[in-house]
Amino acid sequence: MKSNRIELLLKISVFLIFLGRSLQHLFWDAPYRTFFWDESILQPIVEGFFNTPWQDYATSHKTDSAIQNGIKINGLIYLIAAISALVIKKTNLKWFRIPIIFGGISLLLLTLLMTKEKFYHFAQFFEHSIQFGLPFALLYNYSKKLNPLRLVVILKILVAFTFFSHGLYAFGFYPVPGKFVDMVIQIFGFSEGTSITFLYIAGILDFIIAILIFIPIPRLQLYTLWYAVLWGLLTAFARIVANFYWDFPIQSIHQNLHQVLYRIPHGLTPLLVILIIKKYYYEIKKTAFSDGLLKKLKI
Repeated sequence: MKSNRIELLLKISVFLIFLGRSLQHLFWDAPYRTFFWDESILQPIVEGFFNTPWQDYATSHKTDSAIQNGIKINGLIYLIAAISALVIKKTNLKWFRIPIIFGGISLLLLTLLMTKEKFYHFAQFFEHSIQFGLPFALLYNYSKKLNPLRLVVILKILVAFTFFSHGLYAFGFYPVPGKFVDMVIQIFGFSEGTSITFLYIAGILDFIIAILIFIPIPRLQLYTLWYAVLWGLLTAFARIVANFYWDFPIQSIHQNLHQVLYRIPHGLTPLLVILIIKKYYYEIKKTAFSDGLLKKLKI
């Protein structure tokens, strides 16, 4: 029963990631222009291979339409991947893993584009570890080589990278994003200075989470993971709470819903780790002691 619950939660998490990105691509925008309008990369190809002046390419309505259509197509790919994540099981794995693989690779490429857009901050890339890593964790869950020990470690690594990287922005290692400050002000009514201090503390706690989930003390891990569940869900729903306006409620929700959906798994992934540890702990503990793995895997 609990095993089914773990599988369902994993599938729902991947579904939400793909659905959120699908809504983003179908109704809003995505940073593909950061590549297709990069003169330093594409000018030699555009002018040399296609024999088209760069200025004509960059200002062409056809170019922009092609990029926009590509974004919509990618949105449909994400939607198919989202449905596949919900219906996939061992008996239909052969077919439904294909959209999930394509969707996962697309998420990875999307993350690379967002990182390029943010001046190649490595934290911008790894902050999305849960989002581009969870689809492959789902496929591993159906692998014949599935090992609960390894799955726990994979999920912990995804959580650690996501929270640590998020913490680098909140802490101020990189310039604190204005949207972070605005959300704290809107939700709590703090001043700008107090909001920055709040984010600084939140960033430190993100660092602590990334460390403590690997400390081989089960109770400490569980407390830390439960905090990660709470904080991950709060930061996801903060997108709607901070940007909700009673004057146009539907538009407010629609405008921010996709951001909430693909961030909800930031809270669900630590919950997955908790459920797996609770289910397999005694088995893991016995196996780890007999094989000398407990210390190595930090379970």
